[in-house]
Formats: sequence, structure tokens, C-alpha cells
Amino acid sequence: MTDETHDASPNAPEDPKPSLPELRDRIDKLDRELVKLLNERAKAVVTVGEVKRGDGTPVYAPHREQEVLKKVLGLSTGPLYERTIEAIWREIMSGSFSLEKPLRIGYLGPPGSYSHQAATRHFGSSVSYEDMHEVDGVFTEVMRGHCHYGLVPIENSNSGGVVDTLDAFQAHGRQITIYSELLLNVHHSMLANCEPKQVTRVHSKPEALSQCRKWLSVQYPGVELVPAASTSRAVQTAKAEEVLEPGRGSAAIGSTLAGQLYGVNMLFERIEDDPNNITRFFIISGEQARPSGDDKTSMMFMTEDKPGALLNVLAAFDRHSVNLSHIDKRPSGRENWSYTFFIDALGHREDTKVAAAINDATAHCNELIVLGSYPRATRIL
Repeated sequence: MTDETHDASPNAPEDPKPSLPELRDRIDKLDRELVKLLNERAKAVVTVGEVKRGDGTPVYAPHREQEVLKKVLGLSTGPLYERTIEAIWREIMSGSFSLEKPLRIGYLGPPGSYSHQAATRHFGSSVSYEDMHEVDGVFTEVMRGHCHYGLVPIENSNSGGVVDTLDAFQAHGRQITIYSELLLNVHHSMLANCEPKQVTRVHSKPEALSQCRKWLSVQYPGVELVPAASTSRAVQTAKAEEVLEPGRGSAAIGSTLAGQLYGVNMLFERIEDDPNNITRFFIISGEQARPSGDDKTSMMFMTEDKPGALLNVLAAFDRHSVNLSHIDKRPSGRENWSYTFFIDALGHREDTKVAAAINDATAHCNELIVLGSYPRATRIL
């Protein structure tokens, strides 16, 4: 019998598994190497920041962010999940922002709102966040330069467009630019400091109430629904009412984060009618995003007052083979029964076909404003 045959025998002893202390020692060594490499990366980031300050390049570049995430996710072979890798790298990039230039992000507050949740998941924990009380406040603070970027909700997969944001674009669309977009999977919870059977009124943002309409109609038919400026404000109100009048039965629909922040108990989680409840957010800025190769362009326009005007505008994009992925409208505020239309086209405004379609469509409008071209969101936070 050869040595090779003997080694291959099924009765040969197995290599002993490493002990727990040995495994922990290995992890400690890997941690030391990781920290060393992260700081090496940070040194390169500092140099990048110096170059950017020299030529005026923006610190946050959404096209570069997508390139980095796509590359690192492609390098990973497991066992870490993609969401874990993405979360780690978003925090690394957040730390990089702070090394290059401290960033201030405005969002619709108070803390615990879904806008706050989306902002922190996207930008990480190493930037500063400014709580704005209204969507319009996010726009004005970015315009004034008090915030580098602002994050606002634009539409939900179930309840449609967010009217406050559409109205803010009507007011400020000539002075602000859509710089990027992101998608957040929204899960609603029923929060209250009373027993479930005691609930008589539910506070929340109208869009959130709408997204839980079926659940509320079955579980709490006839309950008083009270609109609030934000879901986190609703949680604060429900808590305050219970303090002033215990047993009043005040509840709120909001995030579990808001419940944790404001000390309000979770009665029921994931009460949204559609578990695939996605909210799209815009990141607004005074800067223009560079083409990424997979972009959208958002516009708003008012048509001429004549038959077929809207059809002519939409036909212009069809003629140039530009796909429209979204359309919405709001009263123009200028005269009765006149509307401002909002559309998203696939492609960047610098693309030949998109530029030609915009030029063609403008001829059929009283006014057409390009709100921004930006990388298309492909991942859900």
C-alpha cells in the first residue's frame, strides 16, 4: 500500500478544527489589517479632497458613488450579503466626505421620519443632518447655501406623487437641481403608549395613512385619522396627547426608529398594505450631476392653451425614441384649470436624443424647465 493510498483512507484522522481562541486570534489579526487598509484608503481620500478643492469638483458625486458600489459588490464572493457590503461601503464613503469637506444634509424632519431614515442610510453617519420642518424649507436652505444637499420625497409606489415636493419644484425649480435619486423600502408601524384596544385616533402624514388604508379599515374601522406634517411629528403628537390625557387612545403610524427615539411603544409592525412599499427620494443641489451612462432627466412644463398640446409634447419624446418613465401634474397656481406637468425621461440631458426631444417639446410649451439629469437608482435601501 502506497503512502498516497494510505493518506486517502477513509479511516485517516481528520485535521483538528481550530479552537475558539485560535479563531478569535485570527479575527483580531484580520481586524488589525482592515484598520490599517482603511486608514491607507483615508490618506488617499485626503489627497483627493485637496485636488477637488483645487479645481472645484463637488465632494459628493453620485456617478462616482455608483461606480464604487458596483465595483465592490462585483468583487465580493460571499458569504457577506450584498446589503451588508453596501452598508459598510456607504459608511466608508461617509467618512471620506468628512475628510474631504464636512457636509450638511437637509431633510424633512423631525428625526425618525422616513426622510431622515433615507438620508442616514444613503449618506452614512459621518455627515451633519439638519432637521427641516417642511419640504419647502429643505429647498430654501439648499438655495441659501446653508445645506450642501437636501433630501425630499417625490413619490410612493402606492400613493403616487408627494404634493409638497411637486409644489416646491413649481416655486423653486428654476433655482435648484435634482442631483441624484434613491429608493427606500418603507415599513410602517402602529405606535402608541396605550393598549391596542384603546386606540381611537391615529396621527400620521397623509401619504402614510393612505398606504395603510386597508389595514386600518379592517383593524380600526371608524378610527379618527389625523393628518400630520411628518410621520415623526405624528409620533411626538401621539405621545404628548397620552401624557396630557392618559387613556385618550392616541396612536401614530411611523417608523420603528421614531418610536425608539421618542419613547413610544410599537403595537404592530409592517402594517402597510403593500410589503413592496417603495418611496423615491430626490437629492437636490445647486450642482449639475455628470452623466453616468444610466441616467434620468426630470422636467416640468406648462403646455400651450390649445387642443392636443399635451399630446404634442409627449409625442416629441416618442419621435426621438426617448422613454418616459413617470408623469404627474399639479395645478399651476397661476389660473384656474391650468396645470404644471412633471415627467421623467430615461437618459441624460446631454444625450443627443434627449436634447433633441427637449428642444422639440419646448416648441409646444409655454414653459419647459429641466429640473436635473442624474444617475438612475437601481438599488433599494
